[in-house]
Amino acid sequence: MRWLLAGCWGLALISFSAAPEPGTKITQKPRFYGVKTRKNVAIGCICGRGWLASRARWFKADRYEEGVATRREVVAGKRFKFLDGHEQKYLFLHDVRVEDSGVYFCRLNGTWGPGTALQVARALDLSQAERRTKMKDGLIILQGLLLAVCIAAVLLRKRQIMENKESMYEEPEVDHIYEGLAIESCEGGLYEELYVYAQAEGTEAPWE
Repeated sequence: MRWLLAGCWGLALISFSAAPEPGTKITQKPRFYGVKTRKNVAIGCICGRGWLASRARWFKADRYEEGVATRREVVAGKRFKFLDGHEQKYLFLHDVRVEDSGVYFCRLNGTWGPGTALQVARALDLSQAERRTKMKDGLIILQGLLLAVCIAAVLLRKRQIMENKESMYEEPEVDHIYEGLAIESCEGGLYEELYVYAQAEGTEAPWE
């Protein structure tokens, strides 16, 4: 009878140790990862002693605010590895890519972790970046020159129009009004010669 009671107490203690303690929380470290492509990343899920016998499951979502139903379970493969320790569970991502960006959640016996955001960016090619910068600078200089040429053309055209208007309304000089109308001077008296030519043929002059 004593041995039976001892066995029952042993089963009860095992069941209590397998269940999580009240108020036990799951945390994830780090909460954010920002890496470049082709790097390795490790996400930890830290739990209390009540989760020692539990196996972690990992899920991925695009954003924190997405519902539980839209979270996709991560399957172990060539680039995704799982490690279940005593109090820490790990998700290893090898050779990360841009499409691996998202929020990763661990789950232990139906309890969700707070999530870890992973942001993967492409590696920057310095030579390509310098070439693009020089190209942008050249385009900016070219635009400035074209703008200056356009402004100069507009100002020159406006000046020509103003000069044409001024030449149309210019007052003539007084000295040139009667140019070409000057009467040639004669050797004798002007009126006497005109009188002689005005006499009819055959008539005698009054003084003859």
